[in-house]
Amino acid sequence: MIAGLDGLRFSHWKADLREDGVLVLAFDRQGESVNTFSQDVLIELDGMLERLALDPPRALVLRSAKQKGFIAGADIREFREFDAKGTIGDSIRRGQQVFQRLADLPCPTVAAIHGFCMGGGTEIALACDWRVASSDESTRIGLPEVKLGIYPGWGGSVRLPRLVGAPAAFDMMLTGRALSAKAARNIGLVDKVAEPALLEDAAAALALKGATRPFKQRFLGWATNIWPVRQVLAPVLVKQVARKARKDHYPAPYLLIETWRRSGGGLQSRLDAERRSVVKLAGTPTARNLTRVYFLQERLKSLGGHDHGIGRVHVVGAGVMGGDIAAWAAYRGFEVTVQDREQSYIDQALERAQALFAKKVKDESKRPEVAARLRGDLEGKAVATADLVIEAIIEDADAKRGLYAQVEPDLGADALLATNTSSIPLDTLASGLQRPARFAGLHYFNPVALMPLVEIVRHDAMAPETQERLAGFCRAIGKLPVPVAGTPGFLVNRLLFPYMLEAATAYAEGIPGPAIDRAAVKFGMPMGPIELIDTVGLDVAAGVAGELAPFLGLEIPAALAEPPEQGKRGKKDGQGLYAWEDGKPKKPELPKDYVAPDDLEDRLVLALLNEAVAALAEGVVDDADLLDAGVIFGTGFAPFRGGPIQHIRDTGADKLLDRLKALQGKYGERFAPRPGWDHPALR
Repeated sequence: MIAGLDGLRFSHWKADLREDGVLVLAFDRQGESVNTFSQDVLIELDGMLERLALDPPRALVLRSAKQKGFIAGADIREFREFDAKGTIGDSIRRGQQVFQRLADLPCPTVAAIHGFCMGGGTEIALACDWRVASSDESTRIGLPEVKLGIYPGWGGSVRLPRLVGAPAAFDMMLTGRALSAKAARNIGLVDKVAEPALLEDAAAALALKGATRPFKQRFLGWATNIWPVRQVLAPVLVKQVARKARKDHYPAPYLLIETWRRSGGGLQSRLDAERRSVVKLAGTPTARNLTRVYFLQERLKSLGGHDHGIGRVHVVGAGVMGGDIAAWAAYRGFEVTVQDREQSYIDQALERAQALFAKKVKDESKRPEVAARLRGDLEGKAVATADLVIEAIIEDADAKRGLYAQVEPDLGADALLATNTSSIPLDTLASGLQRPARFAGLHYFNPVALMPLVEIVRHDAMAPETQERLAGFCRAIGKLPVPVAGTPGFLVNRLLFPYMLEAATAYAEGIPGPAIDRAAVKFGMPMGPIELIDTVGLDVAAGVAGELAPFLGLEIPAALAEPPEQGKRGKKDGQGLYAWEDGKPKKPELPKDYVAPDDLEDRLVLALLNEAVAALAEGVVDDADLLDAGVIFGTGFAPFRGGPIQHIRDTGADKLLDRLKALQGKYGERFAPRPGWDHPALR
């Protein structure tokens, strides 16, 4: 043992001296399954580094003692507490100081990275002289702070551009994208890739021997960070960001670029500029709401246990939704069979699945194994051995009940039956079932591979165990489950429908589709409602309208009153409210002098908020947090606003209620305030 660490006991760090004189410092946060940086972790590390500076080993290797990854980053729970206390600046300063102490050690230092390495984990690795990463598929290195409305604040935004060059560094920091070990090696972030079992030895060898980085990497790190180049590159980066995010919605990328552009002087001067910027961002509504969204996601992840007892899945209906549900479950490791009335439909689903596997399974040698988990089953023989049967046929209650009558007698004693209906009340579908306790809704969103949410739809006769098992299944396939009541439209479609209906009404009034879409995107929606109607399909939208309009007491405009003409269903046909080409809408240009009605945004957004209030009051979900989580992850509702209920709180319920009443006076009773605006969760 190094003399400076003799006789000391540590809570979160373990120090072991190898025979070759390399000290291995292993991070093992006490009482946690995953390594994250809390203040007490940093304080303990700071004390150890102070002693090592006085009595250095031949070299230092930093690794994780956890099975689950390297370091996940800062403790977000603590970060939120510091924000409430106004002490974020102090916490950032401490992180910078500790990591700089590591960088200043008078001995070689190497980070040995296995598994996830995120945020502060990547920043401490950057403070080391070199980095070795394991070749395991689980190894991912990233700086995702932008997703919390900030950017790396413990030296990462200063060190990374100078290590790998500004273009590669900003690609990581502005997107939050995580890199594999190989990709990190390619840009120079990682110096060596090793097998997991050899990781520590490889790191120790590199620490003792050292390495010279390729000239190209060293040149990029220097040339792309000098003052004149920063002035040229910064506007280019801003334009790239502006294509994806508005500055008033997401200020962090813009401030990151600007701080880098104008910061000069020595390392400490640049660290000070980084700290001031991140402190400024941390106090913004965007950062607070994105942090809230992070915890909402964690809550949904916690809903599913691991003992779901599902290994075999049978999907009835090989259309776009059913086929994609089957393919995704197979990709995630389940044995899956897919059934339809004709083999041609099954073949089409299997063909689409191959495209998914080709995209998701990077290692070509593993694709046959994944593809083998998905099989066609025209006659439905696999129903008898399935643990979960998912029905994904047409939105017709009689057709669905007829199918259940055929399938249910063949189900195993513990098997579950689920429907992917998007709007039909579950009590309607459950009538006639012999075992309604094992029946539920499992409502996926299109496209299945991209949308993270699945609604678990309840009904009065459903057993609690059924919800638990389905939540566990959702987590096993990498989806976020949200339990909802089985009333028409459930949660997401119920809130989305008035919003889309109001957009269709405005369109019927002659307001151009691009103007309507622009108003929604300005608010923060990922796409406009007219484009969304085309994306969902006018046929699907008309079907949902027929189901929900009577329930919500709303009139259906002409665009959705009847099923669309053949070949004009929207994106899937290449023609709908817009013409589509290569999967993108061809929106007509608005006249330069066109001015949209000043209440257009209110018409769209308040239609959704009004229904959100009603859904909360009626208990469609258990609480306001679940409502916000469901709508954010199910519709893409402006994450920086924290969800519909959080937006009502931030704006003021009384202020929004006044605007709603003004719309009621101008446009009629569809804007009459729904019951629930006095709900305590809105205050």
